[in-house]
Amino acid sequence: MLDFGQKAAESLKLIRKKKPLIHNITNLVTMNVTANALLAVGASPVMAHAHNEVEDMLSLSDALVLNLGTLSDDRVFSMLKAGKKASQLQLPVILDPVGSGSTTFRTASAKNLIEKVNIRVIRANPSEILSLVNRDSKTRGVDSCHSVDDACMAAKKLAKELNSTLAITGQADLVTDGNRVIRILNGHPLMGCITGSGCMATAIIAAFVSVASDVPGAVASALAFFGLAGEIAGRGAVGPGTFMVKLLDALYTITPGDLEKGARYIVP
Repeated sequence: MLDFGQKAAESLKLIRKKKPLIHNITNLVTMNVTANALLAVGASPVMAHAHNEVEDMLSLSDALVLNLGTLSDDRVFSMLKAGKKASQLQLPVILDPVGSGSTTFRTASAKNLIEKVNIRVIRANPSEILSLVNRDSKTRGVDSCHSVDDACMAAKKLAKELNSTLAITGQADLVTDGNRVIRILNGHPLMGCITGSGCMATAIIAAFVSVASDVPGAVASALAFFGLAGEIAGRGAVGPGTFMVKLLDALYTITPGDLEKGARYIVP
């Protein structure tokens, strides 16, 4: 039976063989780096936001990412339309509720998507996760005010209610489907010093989930891969600027063998 590292390596091989098309309705601030990250991994990105083409685009896609980073009424409408179509096509939908808990609009939009779309994975920071469960929980803009452990029980509860997988990213990442809990230990401090690290992580999760049947395992594999790329990039970076360039290079050059050996995780 394959262990976690071997499964992660197999998923990376499949991504580079199949080149899944990942449809992103995403953050305008980080759209370019997200697309570049997907290309570096081996997937194909498309950033189609117009409501009158999202359904057609999904007929060609392998997964859908909904990212609330730069939100508007038009963007929410497109997300709902795309999410419902993806659910009909049984494509995995990955939600990144950026800033949920910071404003009423963001929190309500995230909860509306969860209610009306079959969300396969939610990737968020601890405060965003808590805001989806506790209406009194707040975030500081798009930054977390809580630790991963603070949100663990809430994530397990929400995962069971939604029959989905939740990924809480922070100093050490946690993935749960409500029953299993996988902790990912890969990563580097400079990942929190660049714009778009969370958005890139969400898109990479979509690529891994699109080629695997074990969703929690695929999510954990994606985070281990992204965290390992951060570790490699951090070895030669002198600051956030060089780190960003080296991060894309690491996403491109990491081999399945590197991932199998370098993935650090705790599976109880």
